[in-house]
Amino acid sequence: MAEFNIYVIELDKKVLEKKKFLARNPSYNPTKPCVYIGQTAKTPEERFEQHKNGVRSNTYAREFGKYLRPRQYEKYNPLATRKKAEAKEKWLAERLQKKGYGVWWN
Repeated sequence: MAEFNIYVIELDKKVLEKKKFLARNPSYNPTKPCVYIGQTAKTPEERFEQHKNGVRSNTYAREFGKYLRPRQYEKYNPLATRKKAEAKEKWLAERLQKKGYGVWWN
């Protein structure tokens, strides 16, 4: 049985030049980081490499991804089902967004 993980990738602040990213983050606080949050059946490290290599990658993670932020997700992993991973991904994204982070998730 597969286990699932959520992960957080720090994005270069150049992502703020993308209108679509800014539109999804109207309460962005410039002192906070920009991040991409995802979930996967792979390890966060494997998934980050896929994004950077253009394999099933999100454009923001591929173009602006700098590194993983394990302190923001390790305590939640692993998750037993994809449904639980998707719910935790959404929860974490909304939580960070409320704190003023620039956040993208699918």
